[in-house]
Amino acid sequence: MVWIMTQDKKSLLNVKEISIRGKSIEGVVERRFFIEWKKTLATYETQERAMEVLEEIHKKIYEANDIITIFHMPTK
Repeated sequence: MVWIMTQDKKSLLNVKEISIRGKSIEGVVERRFFIEWKKTLATYETQERAMEVLEEIHKKIYEANDIITIFHMPTK
């Protein structure tokens, strides 16, 4: 289970999938049948920075020994 604090600190979301769309990082928060509800977790100045943050999330999940992982999206 991965919990993400959004970049604006207004939401803490349990995400099922995390992906990059341009300069933004999106998370799937709900999935039913053929419908997905996504939320933008953060937006950065470049796609490269978004990819770096996605790698940070991956590393945090990989290194976590807990069932629950919490990640705070960087502001920049």
